[in-house]
Amino acid sequence: MEIPVQVNPGATQSGEQAVLSPKSTPLSSWAPLAWISGVMLVSFYPMLERLVQQWMNDDDMGHGFFVPVVAAYIAWQRKDEILEIEMKRNYWGLVVMLYAAVQYVLGTIAAELFLTRTAIVFSIAGAVLFTGGFQLLKKVGFPIFLLGFMVPIPAVIYNQITFPLQMFASGVAEKTLLLLGIPVLRDGNILELAEHKLSVVEACSGIRSLLSLTFLSLVYGFFFESRGWMRAMLLFATVPIAIAANAFRVSMTGVLYEYKSEWAEGFFHTAEGWVIFMIALSLLLMFHRFANWFFQGIQNARSQTRSEANS
Repeated sequence: MEIPVQVNPGATQSGEQAVLSPKSTPLSSWAPLAWISGVMLVSFYPMLERLVQQWMNDDDMGHGFFVPVVAAYIAWQRKDEILEIEMKRNYWGLVVMLYAAVQYVLGTIAAELFLTRTAIVFSIAGAVLFTGGFQLLKKVGFPIFLLGFMVPIPAVIYNQITFPLQMFASGVAEKTLLLLGIPVLRDGNILELAEHKLSVVEACSGIRSLLSLTFLSLVYGFFFESRGWMRAMLLFATVPIAIAANAFRVSMTGVLYEYKSEWAEGFFHTAEGWVIFMIALSLLLMFHRFANWFFQGIQNARSQTRSEANS
């Protein structure tokens, strides 16, 4: 007579307890999020079409094409963690989606583009919260936050930012040109050279590089820095770096107008902007390395002081 032996499925032949990997969430649990996303895409399609057109025609928003791609890539990098999350429906997400719908309708009635365009970001957050709960929203919260950079800032705020930047860049350019022995007379944001007049318009205010560099600093901090306070430092460092780089660009344009005017227009002017932006990005990376070196030195000095005190 054979006696049935019950085998423990969680044990190995050597008697060790087997380690079971967490089960992934069934794909059927993602069906509600899929059809809600489809409904949102159809609902927001007219607005998204106009937004893409602005990305194509507005030089300040050229980075808009990369924002959803980068956000999707970051979410994809976390796919294993996301698939292991237990989907728990949270009805606060419906409240967020309802708010987004009201914002979209009011923005459409008032012809306020910023309200209509940011409504889709709130809708995505609400849909994620409703279908997956706070745990899922926490995992994809940063990519959703990045989507805000694909929306142009309101015209009122844009004008409040660009005008001081124009005046600062023109003021720095005036002092730089005078130091180089180039006669110049500044009238507001207009620089009067000997044979040319250089107008520091909104496109030369530096807002374009400021927005792009801010977005890149957030993405760079996500991939290459785990400390939250250091990520914040990188974000704040983008402001003076972008402003200084643009002031240098305007100064260089003035110098080129004086000695080689054809290099200050057309293709060369655009290429100059790209070169200055890459320099600004390099300065941001150098700042990160310097900050790491500086704070590591402080930490080592403190450790040495403590060891000497203990001895």
